Amino acid sequence: MRHVMEMVGKTRVVVEDGMVVDVSAPEVTWCPLFEKARGIIEINPDEVKKNMEFRIQTFGFFTPKRQLDGFEDFVGFGASETMMSGLLHGIIDASVSVCDGAGTVITANPSLVQGMGARMSGLVYTEPIPEIIQKIKDRDGLVLDEKTATIDPYLGAQKAAELGFKKIAVTVADAKTAERIRQLQDDYPVYFMIIAVHTTGLSCAESEKIAQFSDIITLCASKYLRTIKPLLQVGTSVPLIAVTQKGRELLLERAKYVKSPLLVNTMPLPYLPEQKQPRDLI
Repeated sequence: MRHVMEMVGKTRVVVEDGMVVDVSAPEVTWCPLFEKARGIIEINPDEVKKNMEFRIQTFGFFTPKRQLDGFEDFVGFGASETMMSGLLHGIIDASVSVCDGAGTVITANPSLVQGMGARMSGLVYTEPIPEIIQKIKDRDGLVLDEKTATIDPYLGAQKAAELGFKKIAVTVADAKTAERIRQLQDDYPVYFMIIAVHTTGLSCAESEKIAQFSDIITLCASKYLRTIKPLLQVGTSVPLIAVTQKGRELLLERAKYVKSPLLVNTMPLPYLPEQKQPRDLI
């Protein structure tokens, strides 16, 4: 079984049969999120390999032992945490996201959304692992293609609409997919809450286009997305921003669940203290 994920500094990691077999050179050398969470001062292939091995050993990533229950919040405001909160209170009624060993997954189960996504990075390619697929099905998740574990947010969004869901959150990583999903609203009586993830390295043109069709964007280490003026920003080092009113409402709903003290203030956005930004932005 072969799986590919881009993670920690947009480093491409290949896992085969539960073992890390290849690690590329990182494109970002420092991330405040991973320094805080894992004590990584400098992102290099060895640190990334250790981080991937930690995810495999602790959470069963890319193996039949994959854990899908009982995840606490990994960050206060993350894509999976935000979708989980939206499902709990009916702002959305389904999500379309990805899981290693299963590919695209549709579910209305908040716990499953968080279990799949809490420590997920940019999943590029995965092959089906029957045990993971069965765990997802047992938790009211629908795997888009059990035979191939394909990653296709567009087909996942279309399938969710065909199933009768009306308020559907979808994670995307490129502008073309975001645009195609938005166009589906012409064919179905739905609203797609589009959440752009894994955005490091997007070009200026693609950044502008993904902002045009998304509701919420994770800025990751993107240089160009940091020039967008949002309606709401959460976080200052690796922020999430809302670029539509519906996105703002979903992030504000998430704020109710964050256990840390919160400061709510009006000010010009984005607010990006230089010393807190990933190095180097691309």
